[in-house]
Amino acid sequence: MAVQVRRVSSPQELKQAFAIRLRVFVREQQVPAEIELDRDDARAIHFLAISSGRAVGTARIVLRRSNAKIGRMAVLKTHRRKGAGSKLLTRAISTARSLGAKKIYLHAQVPVIAFYERKGFRSVGAIFDEAGIPHRKMTLR
Repeated sequence: MAVQVRRVSSPQELKQAFAIRLRVFVREQQVPAEIELDRDDARAIHFLAISSGRAVGTARIVLRRSNAKIGRMAVLKTHRRKGAGSKLLTRAISTARSLGAKKIYLHAQVPVIAFYERKGFRSVGAIFDEAGIPHRKMTLR
């Protein structure tokens, strides 16, 4: 499956990214809708994964001082394990680095920690609850 990742550059693309997040996090994983979209969305850099002209995944970066937090990584169920998540993460990392991030981190859902480890992240600290789902902070080596 050919997947391209692009930086969101229009209100329509941002709407597509939010729709994917609502479908994956709110409908699938039962995250409360009122906490899924947050104030960081206004200042974040958002990405869309596109396959056959259709938005199938999204991620964002939030910059805080010299740190970049990658988050809200979501891929539609029908497109998982086909490379979209990997390409989104690679693009988010390269963008964070190009913007001068000294530290890149994320909060990984526990079942997908191995995915992030394969990309060079390592777990730090204890498992914690975020939106009713066990997570672990991970930093890029």
